[in-house]
Amino acid sequence: MIFEMENGPINKRVGDQQIDNDRTSLLTTQKEDAELGTSSMTSASFNFINSIIGSGIIGLPYALNQAGLPLGLLLLVGVAFITDYSIILLIRGGNISGTSSYQSLVYSTFGFAGYLVLSVLQFLYPFIAMISYNIIAGDTLTKVFLRIPGVGPESMFADRHFVILATTILFTLPLSLYRDIAKLGKVSLISMVLTFAILITVIIRAATLGPQIPPTEEPWAFARWNAIQAVGVMSFAFICHHNSFLIYGSLREPTLSNWSRVTHLSVGFAFLVSAAFSVAGYITFTGYTQGDLFENYCRNDNLATFGRFCYGISIVTTFPLECFVTREVVSNVFFKGILSNTAHVVVTFIIVSACTAMSLGFDCLGVVLELNGVLSATPLIFIIPSACFLKLSSGRWFQGENIIPCIILLAGVFVMTTGLIMTVLYPQDCSHGAEMFYCKTSNMSVISTTAPPLLPVQNSTPVQNSIFDMR
Repeated sequence: MIFEMENGPINKRVGDQQIDNDRTSLLTTQKEDAELGTSSMTSASFNFINSIIGSGIIGLPYALNQAGLPLGLLLLVGVAFITDYSIILLIRGGNISGTSSYQSLVYSTFGFAGYLVLSVLQFLYPFIAMISYNIIAGDTLTKVFLRIPGVGPESMFADRHFVILATTILFTLPLSLYRDIAKLGKVSLISMVLTFAILITVIIRAATLGPQIPPTEEPWAFARWNAIQAVGVMSFAFICHHNSFLIYGSLREPTLSNWSRVTHLSVGFAFLVSAAFSVAGYITFTGYTQGDLFENYCRNDNLATFGRFCYGISIVTTFPLECFVTREVVSNVFFKGILSNTAHVVVTFIIVSACTAMSLGFDCLGVVLELNGVLSATPLIFIIPSACFLKLSSGRWFQGENIIPCIILLAGVFVMTTGLIMTVLYPQDCSHGAEMFYCKTSNMSVISTTAPPLLPVQNSTPVQNSIFDMR
């Protein structure tokens, strides 16, 4: 599935070995000055996997619903390969140009105009992702608290605003204040363990709940017409390019060979988890699959409540990785890449506070986040890494090692354009909080029946929500 880029010099003057030696020397100096670069390959992989497996994974079953199960899996393989290839392409481009960040790479390649475009994209994507993380934490954990005896609808623990503020003050803000991303390695390991628990929950429910869900029309169709929108969803789930340089720079030995191993391991593992999660989720609910898979499970399903708890905590631990990226963009644009201790705290506080304020004010970001996936994720994965490498390469387009970057670039332009048009012309409904009609069936033995649904059933038809309807 994941292929390593072919070795050899990019041009006659610069070889991979020399790039590795120069890069190692540069990072050694930086580590002595800034005390950075302390991650082992294992720790870096944990951070990378945690960056990939974020909020987007919860919507991958819906992506299969959009594209059709067989075609959806093929598209997932394609997105994983492009992610793997373009991440290495990005770092190689940085080594060729002598740059150590996504922004500086684009600036050296396309000048100040390209730098501004990338800065907007690189800030916007993780910033909106952090808003979605807060919304997910608030909406998911409140459902968990409501299952605790003695916690009723009037309790402060059932108030999403309180939960968002509490998780921000107690967890996300303190973790985001770290200066060294390597210190999040253990936190990322915890998030991975929780992700496994969520996956097991979904697989168990596929076996126990799936047979009791009424079938939908042509659930195993090979392909469906809105497969392009599914690619945008998958891109949203797999994007990690915006913090690739941060994780690469945190390695003790930042060489291309070490980075390739970290990338292959991280993307390959993320693909396996994503494929298992998406298939298990889709075969459980087929055509009823919603954008937030946990909205498909009944409110009095105790196992699903456990899954919600794990997912909420996992999201809280992923938030700081995105904050690192937004802070780096602000640092590079306004502070020439250097933040004093005071400025570091102030900038972090402003970013986290702004995300918290917006997440408190909005509970439905469906269309905005779907556009974010098409307009931000696709350029950051498909278009910009390929364009930078082709600009720096001395070879001709569509020849030699430039063939694959050219194909990825054209595919990115197609997905971005077509996905944007389809999102505008065929927007998905934003519907929250409705119990699925099958939850009122009294003989569903696989769920707990000791407590009534927390909300009344509002309809008896499948709700086709946006992939990013987070409640």
